[in-house]
Amino acid sequence: MKSPWIQSLRSVALTVPDLSAAETFYTQVWQLEVAARGDGVLYLRGSGTDHHLLALHQQAGEPQLRQVTLRARSAESLQAIAAATLQAGGQVEHDEAPATDPAGGRRLIVRDGHGRRYEVVHGDTLRTPTDPTPADQPQRLAHAVLNSHDVAATQAFLEQVLGFVLADRTRIMAFMNCDADHHSIALGDSDNDALNHVAFLMPSLDAVMRGGGRMKDAGHAIEWGPGRHGPGDNAFNYFIDPFGIVIEYTAEVEQIDHTYRPGQPSDWTWPPGRVDQWGISAPPSARLKTAQRAVVFASHL
Repeated sequence: MKSPWIQSLRSVALTVPDLSAAETFYTQVWQLEVAARGDGVLYLRGSGTDHHLLALHQQAGEPQLRQVTLRARSAESLQAIAAATLQAGGQVEHDEAPATDPAGGRRLIVRDGHGRRYEVVHGDTLRTPTDPTPADQPQRLAHAVLNSHDVAATQAFLEQVLGFVLADRTRIMAFMNCDADHHSIALGDSDNDALNHVAFLMPSLDAVMRGGGRMKDAGHAIEWGPGRHGPGDNAFNYFIDPFGIVIEYTAEVEQIDHTYRPGQPSDWTWPPGRVDQWGISAPPSARLKTAQRAVVFASHL
């Protein structure tokens, strides 16, 4: 499976009410590093090749999701995506132009029919991976999960405009694939269009577990996990950051190709009392479920 236009998920941009507190948490506890600073914005990287994984913008009030940034396979992909956006009933918010963040390159910004904002970049800066790979530091983003009150329409936009394909469908989620990772974006069946969570890829299962211990030591409870998902086969620990954003440590994401056959809800059912493959995790906390509905896309930037 491979999108003809999108190579990968690169980064997510969010607003937070306190950049200083965000820097302390995301560097000292979550184990990211400062990649760059701007006027009221902080860019944070992992140990992999992406210039940054998070762009955190200072803004009073509850956190909001500014955009999800995807990396295009070619410069020509930007033109194809712009044309496909209009055909699919979406909006080209910013035509192709030089990117405005420190990663550089060229960017295109589009919104789907429900207001989700996708930035697509090409030619952005890649860094040399940290060597040796730090044992407990996120490498890159694994996926972003977006809630949708109309999953069929949201899925159609991802397929028609960005070239994603369905990897698996459960009763509550559609897992969308653009390259080797089982999913880079997933869509949660819901009555809202909020950010469900952002997942950070760790170098090992041990790192997922050690990260859970580090978060607990810092006063941040594991809200769901540890466990291993069905679709994607990835290990997980879920948390809520100091601002109410749901974040996940994950590892061992299944790698798939054109021979993979998408599963249906009947393929992904658990015996009573189980919420994952291992069967040792309690269900997601009530606090987590509330947080997964709270961070909405910013309507104006």
